[in-house]
Order: sequence, then structure tokens, then C-alpha cells
Amino acid sequence: MCGELEEEAGPEEEAYGRFVAHAHSFLAGLRAKGKSDDAINSYLDRMFRELLIASIDEKKAPKELSGYQRLAMEPLVFARLAGFISAHVPLHEDPLKRAIEALMLGYSEGEILLADHDHGHDHFHGHGHTH
Repeated sequence: MCGELEEEAGPEEEAYGRFVAHAHSFLAGLRAKGKSDDAINSYLDRMFRELLIASIDEKKAPKELSGYQRLAMEPLVFARLAGFISAHVPLHEDPLKRAIEALMLGYSEGEILLADHDHGHDHFHGHGHTH
């Protein structure tokens, strides 16, 4: 109705909003670092960026799927894909350990502080202190 305030986003959509904002900040940090001179690392970095961009592109998901639902479900798809690919790597290379290490690296890169610590800048400012 006219004059009523819009309903605020709930904690689930706020979590998705933080993810999207962090993804954009993280992608900007990757762009600032520039492309790797190593063709293999460049290829893998490009694949990572493309998948991250796809995961925040709302046009790629059905309208019935909320941002939070995507945030909750898409990692399961990526984990399934990682398992499928890893299952074809020889066991002596310990593919499960390597996949879990990559998962934990991504988890640490994805950690952000909650809004009560938000002080108006991203955390790619080039000096080594923790917040």
C-alpha cells in the first residue's frame, strides 16, 4: 500500500547479499593481481572466475530460486563435480585429500566478517593485519 515501508530482507537474503558483495570484491582483487604468466594457472584461475561469476548471475537461475537457496545448493553441485572428476585421478595422487584442501582454501577465502564489523572498505587493501 502507498506509504507503507517495504519489508526488509531477512537474514537469509542478507547472507546472499553479503556473498554477492564479497564475490565482487574478491573478483576485483583477482583482476588487480593480473593474469598469471603460467598457462596452466591462468587457465585454472579463469575457470574459477567464470564459475564464481556464474554463481552470482541471477539471470542464470530460475526465478523460483531465491538467492539464499542458490547459496545453499550451488556448493553441493560444485562438490559433486569435484568428486566426479577426482574419482578419475589415480589413488596414489590422493585426490580426496587434494579436493578437501582446495575446499578448505576456498572456505578460508570466502570467510568474511559480519555487518557489525563493516567499516566501508573491502579487505583487499594490501596490508597484513587481521580484522
